Amino acid sequence: MKTVCSKCGGMGVRLIPLPGGGSVVEACACQVEQRAERLLQRASIPARYEHCSFDSYEASFPGADRSLGAAHLMARRFVDGYPATTGGRGLLLTGDIGVGKTHLAVGILHALITEKSVRGLFCDYRELLKQIQHSYNAQVATTEMEILQPVFDAEVLVLDELGAAKPTDWVWDTVALVLNTRYNDKRTTIITTNYADHAPGGMSGGSAASRAMREETLGDRIGERMRSRLAEMCVVVEMRGEDFRRTVGRARFG
Repeated sequence: MKTVCSKCGGMGVRLIPLPGGGSVVEACACQVEQRAERLLQRASIPARYEHCSFDSYEASFPGADRSLGAAHLMARRFVDGYPATTGGRGLLLTGDIGVGKTHLAVGILHALITEKSVRGLFCDYRELLKQIQHSYNAQVATTEMEILQPVFDAEVLVLDELGAAKPTDWVWDTVALVLNTRYNDKRTTIITTNYADHAPGGMSGGSAASRAMREETLGDRIGERMRSRLAEMCVVVEMRGEDFRRTVGRARFG
């Protein structure tokens, strides 16, 4: 059974008395809360991350790297300044697995929705590519553009785990389409990636053996042209530390 607001009696508006007499009508706070709930549902945040917010973000546990606290502060300032000071720019959260990048990205999205009624969308990079590939099946009614349009149109997009899919020409073309479209429309994109924000290693010196042993970079995974585009679209926030899921967040019973 739906609870009726005690302040407006379910009308959605309130009469506010004026000091000199008379009154004005204003929207009740319950309407703002209900709108935020609807926007959160439409944001498609996975159940695993529904609890993620600035308040639940762990940045000060024993042994935590100082970069985590700095990233949290940057994220809070980003939300506070949006959209006046951000100018369409987003954030690129980089770091190893398990340092809290997705948690912080969802926290940003959650705050923008609840505090500023932003139309946001969470999108897993690998899942997006799978959905697009699936749309090429003649037996599937959904088209590629129907999948991509919400990604293009979201006021704020969280693109999680950029670079996680094996790079191919098709993957690179798809990444370019998404990023360039949002760049041209000046839409804000919050990106997480496990890859360091460096150029493709093949462009650097060293022997073939040393290049083969090195860790891949974001340039390797999405191409240097798109990495350069990200430099215009996003402010880089580097997050360092141990895998939170294997320490503080380790699964346990009881």
